[in-house]
Amino acid sequence: MSDNPQDYIDDAQQYIDDMARSRGYILDYHKVMAKHDFPVLQATNGLVNAAYLDQRSLDRKTKELIFIVSLTVMRASKGHIQSHIRVALDLGLSPQEILEAIEITLPEAGIVAFQTGFDAWREVVGAEGLEPTVQVHEGGSGGS
Repeated sequence: MSDNPQDYIDDAQQYIDDMARSRGYILDYHKVMAKHDFPVLQATNGLVNAAYLDQRSLDRKTKELIFIVSLTVMRASKGHIQSHIRVALDLGLSPQEILEAIEITLPEAGIVAFQTGFDAWREVVGAEGLEPTVQVHEGGSGGS
């Protein structure tokens, strides 16, 4: 990298564009780190590439399901979970397969963690439920 600040921005822009192409999404922290601490973004992205994007024993669909489950268990932001749900759909996973993966979080992480992942899934796939025919209090989505 040169000492010219514009070269730094150009390199960072190319890098973030390449990240977007390879991942299928970009998070807000990626954008900010590209501009404000590009070397750390490169280092963290290298770890993600090795564990997630590089083809090894697990295929990309399986890795996406694992990512969705782990983000749900960790109670990540709904937007972060949704980015992986969208990639999973793009890879050909069905909404039902993704829901079944999220349901795996119930026994170990509990209903609160599950609801965050479920709500992210529901919004992305446009799933609707049945309304009760009896009078009840509104319970909301259970998510944040």
